[in-house]
Amino acid sequence: MDLTILGIPWDENSSLHRGAAEAPPLIRQAVYAESSGLSCENGLDFGSLNIHDAGDLVPCATTPETMAAIEEAVSRELAQGRGVISLGGDHAITWPVLRAYARHYPDLSILHIDAHPDLYDEFEGNRHSHASPFARIMEEGLAKRLVQVGIRTINNHQRQQVRRFGVEVFEMMDWRDDQFMDFDSPVYLSLDIDGLDPAFAPGVSHPEPGGLTTRQVLSVIQKSNATIVGADIVEYNPRFDAGGSIGITARVCAKLLKEIAARMSESRY
Repeated sequence: MDLTILGIPWDENSSLHRGAAEAPPLIRQAVYAESSGLSCENGLDFGSLNIHDAGDLVPCATTPETMAAIEEAVSRELAQGRGVISLGGDHAITWPVLRAYARHYPDLSILHIDAHPDLYDEFEGNRHSHASPFARIMEEGLAKRLVQVGIRTINNHQRQQVRRFGVEVFEMMDWRDDQFMDFDSPVYLSLDIDGLDPAFAPGVSHPEPGGLTTRQVLSVIQKSNATIVGADIVEYNPRFDAGGSIGITARVCAKLLKEIAARMSESRY
């Protein structure tokens, strides 16, 4: 599969903190840093993959306009036979991305890695919130299946939403390292960086201890039988990162981007 990297520097629907919009260029910087290698763990080289970098989308004046622009940009890449890896931005970007994907993959499944289920019907009065994208996605029938990994903060309302939409939730308190993710249809991977424990990824707006290690996330990506046809990496907030000119979390995002791209490049869809 040929690939496109699309930056979506947009955090208009973030709660509490802004800053995720600053992430895309810093993730790219970390990918190509002289101190980092381009070799992927499956033996491929990121630099030799057929990747088109579409640059960063320019947000519009309003949320509906920006969401329409995201959907159009992703649709354009899919129409050219490319799988898209979107760099957010906050998690609100995933809804319009999935609108585009659902038209190309009507039997799509979602693998969602996150500390939070993001299933609120609305959050602080905002139905476009970064805490609500999967409620909108499942309401619209954009995926036949939603599997969530890394969840460790879920209230009664969101448990009701889990039951309403038939979501499969692997909470961290029940996590096993030999957990196998089995899929029988194309998979879209939505990766919220706060799914990792803040010891490994401090640069997030809503850190939640008790999360996944970097290696555990890589294992979920590498060891499932998922055929990944699209992905996003969201909620990296450089304002809270640590580690010098290239932050710890930026490097983690870059590592995950390389490994996701390597896995997608093997897709036969």
